[in-house]
Amino acid sequence: MDCVDSLIAFVMHAFVALLLLVYLPLSLVLKLLRWAFLRPFSAEDMRGKVVLITGASSGIGEQLAYQYAKRGASMALVARRTNALQAVADNARKNGAPDVLVITADVSSSDESKRVVEQTIARFGQLDHLVANAGVWSTCLLEEVTNITAFNQLMDVNFWGSVYPTYYAIPYLKKSRGKIIVNASVAGRIPTARMTFYNASKAAVIMFFETLRSELGREVGITIATPGYVASEITKGKALQSNGEVAVNPENRDIQVGPLPIGSTEDCAKIIVDGACKGDRTITWPSWYKPFEMVACLAPELVDAFSQAFYTSNARGDSSETLGKKILNMKGIKKLVYPNSVRSIGTKMEE
Repeated sequence: MDCVDSLIAFVMHAFVALLLLVYLPLSLVLKLLRWAFLRPFSAEDMRGKVVLITGASSGIGEQLAYQYAKRGASMALVARRTNALQAVADNARKNGAPDVLVITADVSSSDESKRVVEQTIARFGQLDHLVANAGVWSTCLLEEVTNITAFNQLMDVNFWGSVYPTYYAIPYLKKSRGKIIVNASVAGRIPTARMTFYNASKAAVIMFFETLRSELGREVGITIATPGYVASEITKGKALQSNGEVAVNPENRDIQVGPLPIGSTEDCAKIIVDGACKGDRTITWPSWYKPFEMVACLAPELVDAFSQAFYTSNARGDSSETLGKKILNMKGIKKLVYPNSVRSIGTKMEE
């Protein structure tokens, strides 16, 4: 049996190497041709179409609503905070959305996700884009967690909060030959310290929708967005804390984000909607995160070394005094890499 396994391993390695040598150059040429000649003219016209956006009360979800509104789409906006949603809906109408439906719901619940889709269809009679955007952040060392069962909610929101709406929306998206846009995170591909639960939830989201793409084929398009740090409640420090409570903690944010630049939420949303309308499979923004994904794939030991040095190692053994935070605290660095909106402490914490 060992000889058979060895033979199969040899044949598979040789076959895959030969396949990649032939396929990759051809694939690169085809992608360049598509990018140069087809992509600029392939954008979907969203006028008369309907978009359902979860997690739409703030951050990327809010800006996604405005981008779709500018393209003339009607939409259903979903989140748990009614007042914040109403404000986003009003702004979406001002930006050009013909009709906006506000639905207060928790998409980590299967029943509420079903209700969300049913109310959208009852109002508009169709669904063309589902944007699964709801998410919760956490940042702490695993050993610092004092209530580990509370972290179930992170997987419930980040994973099931994308899966449930997708499950109930698929029949309508097949009918319209529509699209699913899922907001994952570059953290789902790069395993950095202090975000074990968050990274795992986003990795699960990415793998789920990459697999679903192969099941649905061309009936429903799928775009997976993996943004880095952008201005939002998350980068203001709102996260699931080690004690299992959701709170705003800018110091923990500083430890995790460090001196990495925090990008514009509006720019991020525009790139996601542009890419989705043009049928992109994946979108990573800012684009300078892409090389890190390659390093994580080809040289994971380098990611481990960086993560330990940047997020955990320090001379005194104090987990809050990391190298990243020390760099951030150098004079002028925070003002350079963090926008004013992130340095302020106000967030929409009310339900």
